[in-house]
Amino acid sequence: MTTVCVVGLGYIGLPTAAMMASRGFEVIGYDVNEAAVASINAGKAHFHEPDLQMLLSAALNTGRLKAQNQPAEADYFIIAVPTPFRDGKKPDMSHVEKACDAVAPYLQPGSTVILESTSPVGSTEMVAGRLAAARPDLTLPDYKESGDAQIAVAHCPERILPGNMLPELVANDRIIGGMTETCSQRARALYESFVTGHIYVTDCRTAEFVKLIENASRDVNIAFANELSVICDRIGVDVWHAVELANKHPRVSILQPGTGVGGHCIAVDPWFIVDSAPEEARLIRMAREVNDRKPEYIFHRILDLADRFKSPVVSCFGVTYKADVGDLRESPSLKIVMKLLQHGGVRVLVCDPLVKALPPEFSGCPDVSLVDADTARRESDIVAFLVAHKQFKRLEFNRFLHKVVVDATGLMSKPNGLVDSTFASPRKEPW
Repeated sequence: MTTVCVVGLGYIGLPTAAMMASRGFEVIGYDVNEAAVASINAGKAHFHEPDLQMLLSAALNTGRLKAQNQPAEADYFIIAVPTPFRDGKKPDMSHVEKACDAVAPYLQPGSTVILESTSPVGSTEMVAGRLAAARPDLTLPDYKESGDAQIAVAHCPERILPGNMLPELVANDRIIGGMTETCSQRARALYESFVTGHIYVTDCRTAEFVKLIENASRDVNIAFANELSVICDRIGVDVWHAVELANKHPRVSILQPGTGVGGHCIAVDPWFIVDSAPEEARLIRMAREVNDRKPEYIFHRILDLADRFKSPVVSCFGVTYKADVGDLRESPSLKIVMKLLQHGGVRVLVCDPLVKALPPEFSGCPDVSLVDADTARRESDIVAFLVAHKQFKRLEFNRFLHKVVVDATGLMSKPNGLVDSTFASPRKEPW
């Protein structure tokens, strides 16, 4: 039986580990987070993802998955750890480096190491070099060399979407880039056993760059929509209606604007390209700056409206980074809430059906509380729709007519089948 050690049991690693265990692999999940390991072994996923709990329970009941605080010998090692950026938007590869150091003692001839973490170009070569330094008794591959190495090293970037991870883990096409052709084929043999999508093989540098440009492409398109929303605010045009009509053109497909860009991928990965080619990546840099500025812009729009009230109460509908996902990482809506509290003089009511408790950074703050939708509507002077969760689309928007509304999501616009935003309220603000 093939043994797989998954390094990092977070949003990518745990679904991957559970899925592979369900397909008959012997899976060891390794994570330095003792609370996460304990929760997994107790049969409870430490974050929500549809159907993950069921898959995890099945994997544990069969005995094919166990979580622990140290790696173990395995045929395959899958590294799925965070790759954030440091101050100055520089890639932080410390988690990958620590993962390499942790698994190095457990490598044996024939092992394959696969980096799934989204990483700057050259990271797979760094992994091979670091492992070679830690294990001089083993031969590791050089980039595009034909020599046979005892350890294979490859990059296979994750391509799954929060909220639909498990179906996409199986169905999505995958890109595999090995240090050598042999490395690629050894990694391909693993993914072919459970992926129904097409598997494309290339070299590791190309695979790394493909993942980065996928996310940069999304970021640029979102930035275009967000910039349109700011322009429409200036010229007095309903951006939702304008985008809807523009998209009637057969070759136009503009995305929907919002509060910015969040999550662990699109808000981070384009900076890896900028860091690699700062003079050439001008459009990518500008898109990142446009999207990073959007929360600040909406914050000031809310603040301008708050001046109308003596002791303003602002209800923020939605604080996760995107609709219908409970993930708060890099959430632009959460940044807006934080800015309101830091400014002071404003009471903030947070309404989000996917958030069970406010993040620790709000602990002890008397000016913010997590409330239900009725309380958020009833007790607020200003209503800010920041995330278009499906639960919010069922709200009775006529009950908000006496409020000042900042709709950053298009919830009150006609395309959603709700109130025509032009006539929703004489006090409604476009942003």
